[in-house]
Amino acid sequence: MTYPTTIDENAPVVADHTIRIAAPLERVWQLHTGIGSWPDWQLAITEARLDGPIAPAITFHWVTAGLSIDSTIYVVDAPHRIVWGGPAHGITGVHEWTFTEDGDGVVVRTRESWAGAPVDADRANLAAALDDSLNTWLDALKKTAE
Repeated sequence: MTYPTTIDENAPVVADHTIRIAAPLERVWQLHTGIGSWPDWQLAITEARLDGPIAPAITFHWVTAGLSIDSTIYVVDAPHRIVWGGPAHGITGVHEWTFTEDGDGVVVRTRESWAGAPVDADRANLAAALDDSLNTWLDALKKTAE
């Protein structure tokens, strides 16, 4: 099976957010890829389970904002980049995270694309919801890592 290697730049909704975290790269990477522990530091995620190692073609299951999602890991370049995605509730999402050392910290960039009928029907509201979700995720990662 062929997986995406980056987000869909032509999707109706594309979000791009960056934050600097004053913590070592390995700590930030471990928090972010410790999928089973997401509910410990992300209030919107109530369940998370990884069905194998952090590796391409591995699926993880999570529940956020009451929505059950199955995501497949597409690309891993530990500890610098991870891409995952899949269909959920009529939306095809692709999510890319990069981690770049910056002195005594890490610059974390998240980019995500959404496409599908629900996005076409309510693009503005779904774009705002995605932006809010990613900002909340980045803020929680920063707070937990620092």
